[in-house]
Amino acid sequence: MQVYIDADACPVKDEVYKVAGRYGLSTTVVSNSFIQIPASKLIARMIVDAGPDVADDWIAERTEPGDIVITNDIPLADRVLKTGGVAIAPNGRLFTADSIGQALAQRSIMEHIRSTGEITGGPKPFAAADRSRFLQALDEAVNREQRRRR
Repeated sequence: MQVYIDADACPVKDEVYKVAGRYGLSTTVVSNSFIQIPASKLIARMIVDAGPDVADDWIAERTEPGDIVITNDIPLADRVLKTGGVAIAPNGRLFTADSIGQALAQRSIMEHIRSTGEITGGPKPFAAADRSRFLQALDEAVNREQRRRR
């Protein structure tokens, strides 16, 4: 089991490092610029070229069944689910086969609204409750995958 972090705007990197370290999981931090990571043989940094979807493509091409990807990117989450991986948003939202279609549709609608010049306000601020939900979702995903592999 591998953990990938879509890291450029991820507010829960430190939480991922702690959980992954507790379970001894290899973690790859993927970004298009330098991001400081802890000194650990379990944590690797991958800097990809700048550009749309370059980091997403790198992650999606390497994700295998049971891998965990931390991302806010809904199309990447869809690709991860199609490989048999697990996708979790930093706010603790677990993307599932049942929820991804609605998430993609809502994203498309919001893109259309923004393209007309409408100001949509953006996402709500990241809160302590989001961090707590994320930690719980990540811990549950790791345990679920470990039980599945036994």
